[in-house]
Order: sequence, then C-alpha cells, then structure tokens
Amino acid sequence: MGTRLLLAAYTTEQLERPAVEGALQLALAEFARIEALMTPWRASSELSAVNAAAGKSAVTVGEDTLAVIAKSLWIARESGGVFDITFASMGKLWRFDRELVPEVPDARVVAKARRRIDFRGVFLDESARTVKLARKDQLIDLGGIAKGYAVDRASLVLRHAGLSSFYVQAGGDLFIAGTKPEGEAYKVGIRDPRGADGSFFARLPVTDHAFSTAGDYERAFLKDGRRYHHIIDPRTGFPATASRSVTIWAKDAFTADAIDDAVFILGPEQGLRLVESIEDCGAVIVGADNRVWISSRLKPLVEVLRAPTDGT
Repeated sequence: MGTRLLLAAYTTEQLERPAVEGALQLALAEFARIEALMTPWRASSELSAVNAAAGKSAVTVGEDTLAVIAKSLWIARESGGVFDITFASMGKLWRFDRELVPEVPDARVVAKARRRIDFRGVFLDESARTVKLARKDQLIDLGGIAKGYAVDRASLVLRHAGLSSFYVQAGGDLFIAGTKPEGEAYKVGIRDPRGADGSFFARLPVTDHAFSTAGDYERAFLKDGRRYHHIIDPRTGFPATASRSVTIWAKDAFTADAIDDAVFILGPEQGLRLVESIEDCGAVIVGADNRVWISSRLKPLVEVLRAPTDGT
C-alpha cells in the first residue's frame, strides 16, 4: 500500500506472546489480501480489471472492493465531489507516488486533464456486485480510502483472535482498541505540520476509535516558495491549499480515511460543517493560516500543547 504498517497488542491471561504474535501475522496477511484486490500497480487486481474495462463493460468485484467504492461514492456526494476516486483519470501529471518528481505540470495541460474527473461516471450495481466506468478515458484509484478499510479489517482479525487492547496503523490511518492494561487510555499526538518529524502540537485520548491524518507535509516538495503535495483538489487539478493538516476522529478507520482528504480540500469552515454532520465524528484542522480549528465533539478531549510551527 505504499506505506508503513505498525501493529501492536498486549498479551492477556488467555493469550500469551506466541498467540498474540500469531494474531498479528494474520492481521498483516489481511493487509496483503486487501492490497492485492485494490492496488493499481498489479494487472491482476480487481481495481485494474475495472480500469481496463473503462467505457466498455461492467466488471464483477468482491465484497471488499464493492464496499470501498460504495463508501468512496458516498463521501464524494457528501463533500460535493472534492473527494473523487476518478482523480486518477488525470494521469501521471503529478508524481507523488513511488518516486517523487518535483515538477509542476503546465496549467493548461492540468485544466484539460481535470475535465476527466467525475465520480458520477462510476456506476455501481450492488446487487450484481459490478462496477462500470462510463467513459474510456476514466480511471479510478482507491489510495485515498483503502488503507482505512484495511485497518478496520485487520482490527477485526485481532478481535476475532480474542484481543481487546491493540492498535493498527497504516501510515496516517490508525485504529485503537480498548485501553492499556492498567485502564489508562492511549494518547495520540497530532503532528505539527511544519515541525520536525515526530513532533506534535496537541494530543487526545483515543479508545475504540479511529484517528486519521491528512497533511501537506507527506509526499511534498517546495518550488519557488510554494508547497506542492499529493492531495489534489479536483476542482483545480492542483494541490489543495485551504489546510495544512486535518486529523479525523471517528468510530472506524474506514470512515475517518474517507473523510480526511475531503475536509482537507474543503478547508476549516466547510470541512467542520461536514464533520459535524456525521455521527460520532470529530476533527482538528490546521488551516492554511496556521490557525487551529477543533470540532465540537473534540473540544472537551483535545489538549493543545502549543501553537503549531509556522512556515511555508
């Protein structure tokens, strides 16, 4: 999935270290299974099959891929289209993936390519379990949401193994189950977007919830005094500029991962309205002006340690 995985769990009276390690290996295998279904880098994936049939025919997919595409279309509608899995239709104008290329494409080329982005061209038949792209010049990519789904699936594997206190992290997507053995809640830091690696400006306790962060500091470069990063605003075809970072707290990682990019692109005011409309969801946003915004559900929980570092 092009990211770093981190899984940890406490032993219990019923499950000693060998059993816990075995459960963690099964959870890692679940990540590999989801990746094989949804990666754009393998021709054998279900995602690649859908893209190969664009403009021609519907493709039958499994329940996992169907669920991720359905959730993607939900947040596309809820966000007014700022989260759109057809962003891949622009092609490789921006290179933020395996090998970052610090080049800014021509604005006219971007404007033309951006017209191919339109989630309304993705047709889902949930009863037949098929997906079809209406236009042959469209592609979909699930990189902005599949990690959250995989985190939840891996967490379910650990729960089925009998574990009740653990965390599963894939890049900026994290789910925390239970508390530490002594009953203390896990505390998670909110990264400082312009601070040193590993620094955070706030923290909050997280129990049986997900925690997902989207930031302009990952997969980014500076050119002529401007920051360019991988979260593309489909309305412009260029990196979004309304936020520096967005941290979403939600009941599951799938929901949190679906929401964070949309809120990042919308910016603090519109983004918070979206967050407040979703049950059991909260957000901490660092806006483009470095101001910190906290949603109503998180205000009693978030501990702000200092102001975020300023800078480009």
